[in-house]
Amino acid sequence: MQHNANSISNHRQLPATAWSLRAWPPLLWQAREPTPARFEHLSTLIARYDDVPGSATGQTVWAAQGDLGAAGMAWDWVELTRGVVAIADPMSVVTNLRLIGEGGEVLTAHEAACFLNHLLHELPWQREVRRALDSRSWS
Repeated sequence: MQHNANSISNHRQLPATAWSLRAWPPLLWQAREPTPARFEHLSTLIARYDDVPGSATGQTVWAAQGDLGAAGMAWDWVELTRGVVAIADPMSVVTNLRLIGEGGEVLTAHEAACFLNHLLHELPWQREVRRALDSRSWS
């Protein structure tokens, strides 16, 4: 099997942070067509403001390998109450994807946000965040 420099397995070896996605090569995707690749969980970072149960925040990173290269998405999340997590800011999904509209134009950040949020709502990201929260022992 040939290893592509843009493969997810290669990216798994790197720290999976939102800002690292900015270094990935841009990838053009048609916004209105079915997602050409399946996203996988790379990492979840947990930050905690205080010791109050249900007050955790963090970031999760997901990636997919398609025929044209690797796509990554990351977003901040907040724990609303113990075990219930939500996207902190739906307008702030970090990605290397450049979404293309029906006329061939690159979508604006606002236009792309709808598509990106649809993608991430299809992912089992809340389960992965809860798993990370459950495995973390808070003192």
